[in-house]
Amino acid sequence: MTPVAARRRRAIPRIGGFVFDVDGTLVLSDRSLAGYEVLPGAIEALSELSERLVPFVLLTNGSAYPPAEQAARLRDVGLPVADAQMITPSSVTADHMSNREVRRVLVLGTSGVGYALREAGIETVHTGEPRTSEVDAVYVGWHPDCGMKDIEAACHAIWAGAKLYVASDVPFFATRQGRAMGYTYAIAGAIRRVTRARAILTGKPSLYALRFAARRLAVPLGQIGVVGDDPLVEATMARRGGAIAFGVTTGVTTRDAWARQPAARRPHRVVADLRDLLSMAGRDG
Repeated sequence: MTPVAARRRRAIPRIGGFVFDVDGTLVLSDRSLAGYEVLPGAIEALSELSERLVPFVLLTNGSAYPPAEQAARLRDVGLPVADAQMITPSSVTADHMSNREVRRVLVLGTSGVGYALREAGIETVHTGEPRTSEVDAVYVGWHPDCGMKDIEAACHAIWAGAKLYVASDVPFFATRQGRAMGYTYAIAGAIRRVTRARAILTGKPSLYALRFAARRLAVPLGQIGVVGDDPLVEATMARRGGAIAFGVTTGVTTRDAWARQPAARRPHRVVADLRDLLSMAGRDG
């Protein structure tokens, strides 16, 4: 290792807690979000962090399933993930809406998309139900069967004064078959094109999501390692929030592509295997 490389390696502080992406970082699914393939080193890295009592959470942009159901699906393939360690955009959305006294929401998504909102005491309605324009907000999540009636209902609600919340602003995500389209991104794009509404993003790379994860970890932002495969998502979020960004090469970004990123999207380090993170885990002293 050159002296310059050694100085850069030492410049990364000890990591007090980790935020892990899911798709492309810990697992690869198929395009229907089924049939998980666990990526090399994922089980070992999470197990070792648990043994060392180093806190970690999983922060996905996937909103199809409630957090506990998503955690159970990952445990089924061997990942040691407790329900409380699983965070979805809907977790963040429910927290944000509750703090702003949002009471009634039109949800564009599967039943799992609105689950965290209902658990927080927020009423949810769907297209075709009564008074869908009489809501405080529209929330767009995973909705593979979205149609024009859904988009039209959302537009009418926004024209009537509802705020637009979006679970993900990512055009694609990693699967075993390559890149899959982000439905939320496409649906929100159509709504915004018609209404010109500003979208409130609650998933990555929003700081709402990073700060929510930091509270769950009880670790300062500057001591959190954010691990992911997408420079526009995890690396950008970490850089914006003052956390430490780690890039993996198992998802949508190769090592060469990471190196070509501008400073605002470049990870502090690229790791070939998640077990490489263990040498940096734990508080100083």
